[in-house]
Amino acid sequence: MNRERMYQIVRLPHVSEKTARLQADSNQYVFEVARDADKQEIRQAIEGLFDVNVSDVRIVNVKGKAKSFRMRAGRQKNWKKAYVRVQAGQAIEQLNAD
Repeated sequence: MNRERMYQIVRLPHVSEKTARLQADSNQYVFEVARDADKQEIRQAIEGLFDVNVSDVRIVNVKGKAKSFRMRAGRQKNWKKAYVRVQAGQAIEQLNAD
């Protein structure tokens, strides 16, 4: 897989209190990923970009919320996030908030 496709698959890290707790407790990281990506592509992209060994990938399709935009009904886009567990003893240094 080329580097351009890796950057298309892994869009950005999803940062929240829950993801910080997962990162500290169970060595999991959460990323917003492309909607057409599957588990194998996500695994290869994370391993290629961050030089870690991935032990598990779980995917969640997040439904966009219904919102009103200037008094008109609208809808936010659907998106996909991936929970990635790296092997014990490894970490993604760019995302650690130490």
